[in-house]
Amino acid sequence: MDSDAPPVPPLAALAVAVVAVSTSAILIRWSHAPSSVAAFYRVFFTTVLLAPFAVVRYRRQFAHLSTRDWLIAVASGLALAAHFAAWFESLAWTSVAASVTLVQTQPVFVAVGAVWLLGERLNRPMALGIAVALVGSVLLSVGDFLSGGAFAGANPLYGNTLALLGALAAAGYVLAGRSLRQRLPLVPYVIVVYTVSAAGLLAWTVGQGASLGPYPPREWLLFLGMAVGPGIFGHTVVNWALAHVESSVVSVTLVGEPVGSTLLALVLLGEVPAAMTAVGGGVVLAGIVLTARSRPSPG
Repeated sequence: MDSDAPPVPPLAALAVAVVAVSTSAILIRWSHAPSSVAAFYRVFFTTVLLAPFAVVRYRRQFAHLSTRDWLIAVASGLALAAHFAAWFESLAWTSVAASVTLVQTQPVFVAVGAVWLLGERLNRPMALGIAVALVGSVLLSVGDFLSGGAFAGANPLYGNTLALLGALAAAGYVLAGRSLRQRLPLVPYVIVVYTVSAAGLLAWTVGQGASLGPYPPREWLLFLGMAVGPGIFGHTVVNWALAHVESSVVSVTLVGEPVGSTLLALVLLGEVPAAMTAVGGGVVLAGIVLTARSRPSPG
């Protein structure tokens, strides 16, 4: 753990993080830039804002990273880049409620990956939770597809698939970086992984032929907002909390993001989820909670 007596109550920090990450989908929807550009600048600005603090306080930790550590960081960072690329694009094709709920199935994929890759046992409640989340995903996707409403998105099946791919990539990021996170303080860890992620997103953006600029001031404010809100006060705070509370508690707490994002989309975007989408989303969240609470604590 980073500290035996954290300066901020971890649960209070998690509450702030949930509010912060809940704004992410709204900021992405407000941006008119290509999704790959928005994803790149989100990670890039987060890295730039944290870098001075990291260099001043943790310079020695960077010098002691082994080749194996760098390889883990590269794998984790590229998985994070894939997560952002898939999820940002999903919001162009499906509803906020569906996209954010499906991308939050990450704990389910982490549980499955931990069984296959880390030798963890799949107990009965975990298996039930995974099954429930999968059933909910099907209900949600079918509901979006059949509703055909104005708020389902241009191609909800495609968007929902991208969101699930984003969840799978996020699980890869968590599994790849878990051992490195145990050896590194928070800020050096996120700087290394975010730098790799930003490089991967930059390559993806350039490969697509998307322009990195110029953009109007409104877009730059949105990019910066994505970095400060969901980036620093959201996911970076979540990473900090993982050193002080059980990962299952963090995973369950983050179930609040789809709820918060859906409410914000309703108020700020006028986006009303279809009835089947809401039902399927509720089933997915129940499966995530059951899976996360049933996982054994990492030893």
